[in-house]
Amino acid sequence: MSALLEVENLATHFFTRAGVVKAVDGVSFSVRPGQVVGLVGESGSGKSVTGYSLLGLVDPPGRVVGGSIRFEGQDLVTLPQDRLRAIRGRRISMVFQDATATLNPVLTVGEQMLLVVKAHEALSDKAGLSLALDALGRVGIPDPASRLRSYPHQLSGGMRQRVAIAIALLHRPALVIADEPTTALDVSVQAQIIHEMRELVRTSGTAVIWITHDLATVSSLADDILVMYAGRVVESGPTRTILRSPRHPYTLGLLDSVPSRNPPGVDLPQIPGSTPSLLSLPPGCPFAPRCGFATDVCREMPAVSQADGRTWRCHHPRGVAA
Repeated sequence: MSALLEVENLATHFFTRAGVVKAVDGVSFSVRPGQVVGLVGESGSGKSVTGYSLLGLVDPPGRVVGGSIRFEGQDLVTLPQDRLRAIRGRRISMVFQDATATLNPVLTVGEQMLLVVKAHEALSDKAGLSLALDALGRVGIPDPASRLRSYPHQLSGGMRQRVAIAIALLHRPALVIADEPTTALDVSVQAQIIHEMRELVRTSGTAVIWITHDLATVSSLADDILVMYAGRVVESGPTRTILRSPRHPYTLGLLDSVPSRNPPGVDLPQIPGSTPSLLSLPPGCPFAPRCGFATDVCREMPAVSQADGRTWRCHHPRGVAA
């Protein structure tokens, strides 16, 4: 199956008084129709900036400085703003982390959904509300007709996030970018939303890029995982393969810190140190100062290795014979 989205050597930099911050530095991946790709990493690894870059939502002083983003045969990087605006929200939509900030507090759910519908389609209010009812039903909202008359503050956190997802699905987009949409929700609501997203992908064929720092969440949803660190993809491949046999020490560290992989009552293992400043990255592998396997050769940037449908960027990959 041909790719719906192809990202090649994407670079997004922020030009500050202190210097150039390379928030995304040479990221490449592809997404097929109906595929769920998990983008995983600590805060500051470049996950969200990658998602914003795909939609042209990076504000100054940041901008995309290199690479290509081909979606349905069009390079979004070079596309004029009016044509990009026609794609954004219709063919590609985004679900943000904080539904409270996403939704307008002085408009009802129905009024907000109508605005989104009419931004891309010349429909009557009746037809627009019919689309809104269908979208709310698809994300598991009970009694959607009454929810159209509700204001955001009258809904629970989980219900607000469902409304945000429903708005993203209004035009049945080919691709949805979800930026940590379940982080602020309790575990039971997270499980419900992940189940509903999985069903939506299965029934509609919509592709999803799921941005998260939680490997446990993405393990039950994503077909493939991309692990990001310091603006680069350090490991990628099928979810089951990555979780069973991670090759990059950073991926191994993230997995070791998952509570379900450790005995109860035992302190969770931690990756030592913290993410380096993107203004002053160490020479060579940026993870080397935190890595227990680092040697002198790690002072040089490792090349991308590829085998069996997965990639990694490490001089000392786990599970690979020397």
